[in-house]
Amino acid sequence: MSDITLCPQCGTYFYITQEQRDAHQGQVRCGQCQTVFNAVENLYTPPQQLTLPLALDHIDNATSLFDVYDPYEDKANAVSISPQATARLANDFSHIPDVYVPPKSRPTSPILLAIGTLIFGLVLVLEAIYFFRVEIAARLPKIKPVMLQICVQLNCAIPLPQKVDLISIESSGLETDPAQTNIITLHALLRSRAPYAMGYPSIELTLTDLQDNTLARRIFTPAEYLPPKEDSTQGFPANRESTINLHLNTTDLKPAGYRLFLFYPR
Repeated sequence: MSDITLCPQCGTYFYITQEQRDAHQGQVRCGQCQTVFNAVENLYTPPQQLTLPLALDHIDNATSLFDVYDPYEDKANAVSISPQATARLANDFSHIPDVYVPPKSRPTSPILLAIGTLIFGLVLVLEAIYFFRVEIAARLPKIKPVMLQICVQLNCAIPLPQKVDLISIESSGLETDPAQTNIITLHALLRSRAPYAMGYPSIELTLTDLQDNTLARRIFTPAEYLPPKEDSTQGFPANRESTINLHLNTTDLKPAGYRLFLFYPR
């Protein structure tokens, strides 16, 4: 007669004879993990099989049951399960509904992509022309008339460039009229180093006393200090010099010095 014992360490089942049970007080060694244990105390007892009657007589259209072989019972006490359970045991998932996978979107047409890129690039170019229209018109005077016509439609303007760092005072001086002590003449030589026509700047003249304190200050616009024959709207020609002569009535101020400052009004 042989029984089944269970190794408590690794869970391996072994057949054990009566002679093995009687020898060494039932102590045996596991051939799997080499653990020594008492075979009698670890005999395997098959679990009791319970009868689970299903009362389905009162349910209409009940699912049919099919016989499945059970190793612990004979055919008369076979356990029955549904086709769905049978399919799961057989790794058959055909009873599970298909998952809907949306179709992939069609790739964008190369022609449409090229047209979109062209339009986007054109918009960027037009924006750049608008923001740099002053510099473009100054450097490309031949297209300035066309740009002016477009600006009329867009309600914008193209003024002359105003970069005061490209204009300098080369020389200046105050001269007193010997016949009229209250009349002084300001002489100044302006020079433009720009490669294109620039807007004429405004000139701020400050008269000072012996302690360099301000006695009077006045701002002269291009229309006031330019000779009558020069049109200020045409701009300061590129790489040119402009001579300024201003006759001023100082009344009784009697200035001892002066300061000149070039700027563009904002």
